[in-house]
Amino acid sequence: MSGRDPFCQPRRLRRGAALTLVFASVLVAGAATGSFDESVGKSAAGSDTLSAEDDTVTEAAARAMADGKSPMEAAERAVSRSGDRWSAVYSQGEYQEFEEALDGQYTGVGLSARRERDGRIEVTRVQPGSPAAAAGIRTGDRLRSVDGKGVDGRPVTEVVALLRGDADEAQAGTRVRLGLQRGAHRWDRELRRARLSTDSVSVRRLPDRVVVIRIAAFTKGSGDLVRRTVAEAPKGAGIVLDLRGNSGGLVTEAVTAASAFLDGGLVATYDVNGDQRALHADPGADTTRPLVALVDGGTMSAAELLTGALQDRGRAVVVGTRTFGKGSVQMPSRLPDGSVAELTVGHYRTPSGRGVDGHGITPDLVTDREVLKRAETVLSGLGAAS
Repeated sequence: MSGRDPFCQPRRLRRGAALTLVFASVLVAGAATGSFDESVGKSAAGSDTLSAEDDTVTEAAARAMADGKSPMEAAERAVSRSGDRWSAVYSQGEYQEFEEALDGQYTGVGLSARRERDGRIEVTRVQPGSPAAAAGIRTGDRLRSVDGKGVDGRPVTEVVALLRGDADEAQAGTRVRLGLQRGAHRWDRELRRARLSTDSVSVRRLPDRVVVIRIAAFTKGSGDLVRRTVAEAPKGAGIVLDLRGNSGGLVTEAVTAASAFLDGGLVATYDVNGDQRALHADPGADTTRPLVALVDGGTMSAAELLTGALQDRGRAVVVGTRTFGKGSVQMPSRLPDGSVAELTVGHYRTPSGRGVDGHGITPDLVTDREVLKRAETVLSGLGAAS
C-alpha cells in the first residue's frame, strides 16, 4: 500500500469509524464518502433531513449532555449499535480536518511514500515547493523514522499520522524530525510542517494524441478542472480517465466531472430517507471524443458513481478490475457539543438502476496487467490514436 500525507486519516477512523478510508494508490487517507457539498444538517437538495438513525444518535447525544456526560461518546455508542459501517462521529477538530481535506488543503511536509514488502517506507514523490522538496528529499529515499519513532513495518496510515502530528493536532510551522537513508548514507533532517494544496487532478500527454487525466479524489474544484482539461485537449485526442485508487469525495464534483463527457442527462439516482432524487450532468459536452475509464478495487463511492454513469450511458469503455462497492450516501448532523455525526441516509444507483453498494462495478475489459497500455489499444480501436 502506498500514499501521501494530505487527507490524513482522522484518528477516529483508526478506532473503527469509516467516514474516510485509505486511498489505495497514495499514502494518505482521504474522504471516501459519497458526501454532498452542503452545510451541516442539510441534504443535497438543501432541505433538512432526519433519518431514524439520525434521530436515535441525536437523542442519545442530547440525553448525555443533559446528564453531564459526553454527547460524542454517547453518539458513538449509538452509531456502533446501528451496525452501519459507514456512519461515524467526529469531534469538531476532526471534522474540520475532513472538510479541509475536501477543500484540497492539508498540513504536512509534502511526501508521498509506500511500504515495501520488507516493511521499509520508501518515498515515491516529493511535492514541488513543499518542505520536503526544500530539504532535498528525493524519490527513492527511505524514511526511517519520524520524531525518533521508527517507521519500518508500520501501516502507512500511522506513518502519515506521525508526519502530520495528529496526536498533538500539530499546526503549520511545527517541527518534525525525519530519519532518512539514501543508499548507505543515513541522515536526520528537521522540517517545518506547512499548509499545502493537494493535486487531486493531474494531467499528462502520451504519444498518439492521448491525454491521461488522473483524479485522486473529488475535492472542491476538481470537477471544473476536469472539464477545462477536456475542453483544452487537442481536437481528436482520446482521453484516459484514471480513477484507480480514487476513494471518492464530493458527489457534486463527480457530477461536474461527468459533465465533461455527457451532454446533459442522468448521472445517478439516490434516495434520502426514502425520498428519490436524481443527479444530472450539464449539457454541452463533446460526446464524440473517445474515452476510456480505468478502475480498480480502490475505486470507490463518488468515483464509482461517475464510472457507472459513463458505462451505463455507453460513453466510456471501462478497463481494469472490479471496483470497491460503496454506494451509500452520508450527510452530516451537528450534535449538541459541536461534534458531527456523519450518518448514512440512502444509496445511489447508476442510470440503468444498478445498485453499487456491496457489488461494485465490473469493467468492460477486466485486466490487472499493463492497464494503461490496454487503454491505449482500446482508444486506438475507438479512433483516437493513429
